Amino acid sequence: MRLVIRSLRRRLLAWLLAGTAALGMIALADTWEEAQQTANEVSDRVLAGSALAIAERVVVSESGGLEVDIPYVALEMLTSAAQDRVFYRVDGPKGFITGYETLPALAREEGQSTAFDDMRFRGDPIRVATLARSASTGIDSVPFTVTVAETTIARRQLAQSILLHSAARLLLMMIGAAVIVWISVTLSLRPLYRLRGAIARRSPDDLEPIREDVPSEVEGLVETVNSFMVRLQSALEALRHFTGNASHQLRTPLAVIRTQLALAARADEPAIATAAIARADESVAKVERILAQLLVMARLDAEIRSSDAMTVDVNLQELCRDITAESVPRAAEAGIDLGFAAEAEAVIRGQPLLIEEMARNLLSNAILYSGSGAEVTLTVGQTDDGPFLQVEDDGPGIPDERRESVRRRFDRGARMDDGGTGLGLPIVEEIASLHGGRLDLSRGTKGRGLRARVAFPPAQSPERQISGGSPDQLPPEEAEAPHPGLRPEYR
Repeated sequence: MRLVIRSLRRRLLAWLLAGTAALGMIALADTWEEAQQTANEVSDRVLAGSALAIAERVVVSESGGLEVDIPYVALEMLTSAAQDRVFYRVDGPKGFITGYETLPALAREEGQSTAFDDMRFRGDPIRVATLARSASTGIDSVPFTVTVAETTIARRQLAQSILLHSAARLLLMMIGAAVIVWISVTLSLRPLYRLRGAIARRSPDDLEPIREDVPSEVEGLVETVNSFMVRLQSALEALRHFTGNASHQLRTPLAVIRTQLALAARADEPAIATAAIARADESVAKVERILAQLLVMARLDAEIRSSDAMTVDVNLQELCRDITAESVPRAAEAGIDLGFAAEAEAVIRGQPLLIEEMARNLLSNAILYSGSGAEVTLTVGQTDDGPFLQVEDDGPGIPDERRESVRRRFDRGARMDDGGTGLGLPIVEEIASLHGGRLDLSRGTKGRGLRARVAFPPAQSPERQISGGSPDQLPPEEAEAPHPGLRPEYR
């Protein structure tokens, strides 16, 4: 099931709104606290002014008591559109003088002239202010307190108004930010739209790297796509190359097979049918060899284009000794005297299967072309320039003018009916090149035959862990006993 992912624009917008909403809730909570504090400060200033106005009208009567003339302005300043109710009381040294006797007065701390607090009166929440003053008689002074209170309707409305205005500003800010993000993301995504259009306009055969200018955040993606397209182009080229080679090389053997099978079907004598079937079988074997070689070439093409092929330490002495031993029956059937010589232990860094294929191709070419009665020797050694392996025979060899052309694929020199595919030496050369080596073709030691030598670069580290044991690690009876059919230099 395909996972549906929202657009980048919507995801950015959603994250912005979610983050802004979270921060907005925190800001609104802080704003509510500040709004209540501001409302209390405003209310307290009005209460203190009203209490002071009443206190200014408290005087000492002729009898020595306190008299109060409540001014209208003292209570008028407490009135509001919220219709808050106002309460007051005045207390002298002997107790209650005037006002609401049940209105509680506040206790003041030492040095504090006015005290403020929230209380409840007659079932309603109120804000209370108590002011302490004294009235002078000319000789001494008479202390008194004035307590003024009002309900908190206006104060709550002020706090709510501050909160609502803050919330409105925050909402406008979120809307503005969302619009800005929507526009900016749309503009920022234009390079991606151009990239999409450039890819959409391409033909399926166009695998060239993408050259569009993109933001730095997308450069990695474009580079990855370009790398994939290069690998895809290499794979398609290898496939086309393999298909072309296969169609070219298999056409003739398959035609021979069909012809021989048709002759066998029409033959009146068993001997003729048997001969036709035998020739068809030889063509089938040739097809198998061609396919095997073509598959090796296809793998080589892939390995050459790949930069992450796995390599290990390969013991050339052990690997070539085993391959030589396996080739003894075929060499004996062809009348070839096959031998193996190990001049020194040689270790290279490479891919064992490819190195094995290279050695098999060299031996197969020597057995195929050297002729009956020839001697073929596979040698492994080490020089100052690095490890090497070579196959030498004393057969007819290759003329000097043909040694370069036989390196090309499907070039079999002057012999076109020897059962070869023309891929042996090209495979050897490409495997050698893949491992940093080179293939040299020259005359044999006695001026006859062919010496095919593959020289590898020196080992990068003198202390290598060899995969597979060396001959010195084999049991004495296995290391010393030659394989049947090999000359004495096998060791």
